[in-house]
Amino acid sequence: MFMHGSLLHLGTNMLFLWIFGNNIEDVLGRIRFIIFYFLCGIAAAYSHALAAPSSLVPMIGASGAVSGILGAYILLFPHARVHTLIFFFFFIQVVRLPAMFVIGFWIVIQFINGMISQGGAGHGGVAWFAHIGGFIAGLLMMKYIFQVKGRRYDWR
Repeated sequence: MFMHGSLLHLGTNMLFLWIFGNNIEDVLGRIRFIIFYFLCGIAAAYSHALAAPSSLVPMIGASGAVSGILGAYILLFPHARVHTLIFFFFFIQVVRLPAMFVIGFWIVIQFINGMISQGGAGHGGVAWFAHIGGFIAGLLMMKYIFQVKGRRYDWR
C-alpha cells in the first residue's frame, strides 16, 4: 500500500484520500481510521487474489484501501456534495455533484473494467477487483464493525 506505479497513480490516490478520507477520520478518530484503512487494503488484496488467482503481476498502490474509504463515505455521508471538475472539450467547469453520484459513477467504472479484464490477459495490470473488494469491505466494515452509533452525517 506504500508503493505506486507512477506519480499519477500516487496523485489520484492521495486526491481521493484527501477529499473523502478526512471526513472518515473525523468520524473514527486517528487510530481507528488507520486500522480501518489497513483492513480495507488487506481485504482489497484478497479480493484481487480471489478474482485473479493465477496473476503474476505484482500489486502495488493504495487504491484498494482508498476504495474502502469511499465505501465508508457513501454510507456515512449519502447527501454530501463534492466539488468536481467537469471537462467538456476545452471548457472546464467546477460543479458540486452529490457524492452518491460521483462515487456511484466511480464504482460502475471499476466494475465494468473488472469484467472486461476477466476476458483477456492484456488488461493493463490494474487490479480492478481490488478496488471493488476494498469498496465493499469499507462499506461492510463501517456498517458492522466500526459502527458509529447508527447515524448518518448530513454535510451538504
